[in-house]
Amino acid sequence: MNMKPLLVGLVAPLILIVAVTGCSNMKVEDFAAAEPELLIEDYFEGRTRAWGIFEDRFGNLRRQFVVDIEGTWDGRELTLDEDFLFSDGETDRRIWKIVKQGDHSYEGRSEDIIGTAQGESQGNAFNWTYVIDLKVGDDKLRVRFDDWMFLQPDGVLLNRARVTKWGVEVGQVTLVFQKSDRQDGQTSDARLERRFGVLIGGAAAR
Repeated sequence: MNMKPLLVGLVAPLILIVAVTGCSNMKVEDFAAAEPELLIEDYFEGRTRAWGIFEDRFGNLRRQFVVDIEGTWDGRELTLDEDFLFSDGETDRRIWKIVKQGDHSYEGRSEDIIGTAQGESQGNAFNWTYVIDLKVGDDKLRVRFDDWMFLQPDGVLLNRARVTKWGVEVGQVTLVFQKSDRQDGQTSDARLERRFGVLIGGAAAR
């Protein structure tokens, strides 16, 4: 996945998420009673924005990014059109097609995903696992994502993903999602550059 600065006020909650997701025995059922309830088809319908970072296995910050998401839910399938803008100026795009399989299970596909992504939701938590050909410069690296999302009050969604290859951790991705109140019809790149251009221009990290 491609990767920008985090919200300062969410540092403490993110530290808690890091500690929780470090537990290899964590299950979505552990959060069945947690609120607010997270239904990804409800949360991601419409416009959402996320700020993210990628750290290597040694804790070094390698990439920062912003992603702008347009979501459409037709009652069975959730389509997520994701536009990425990196702190070094690189852009990328991914389109997810996610089908709800049952009350708590989901299956997703995207062009760079190998096979299908599998998701499970309980309470305020969502666990999403998949194998992806990750773009690294001019090459691609096949890795596995173990992705955890936790919905917080006021529509903030915290996301922590462990990235592994052959069972060995190569890094972690951290994101903060927030529902957007945008009503303009500008392109994603124009919106991102207008609102985050100054921040992006001075914060490249690789």
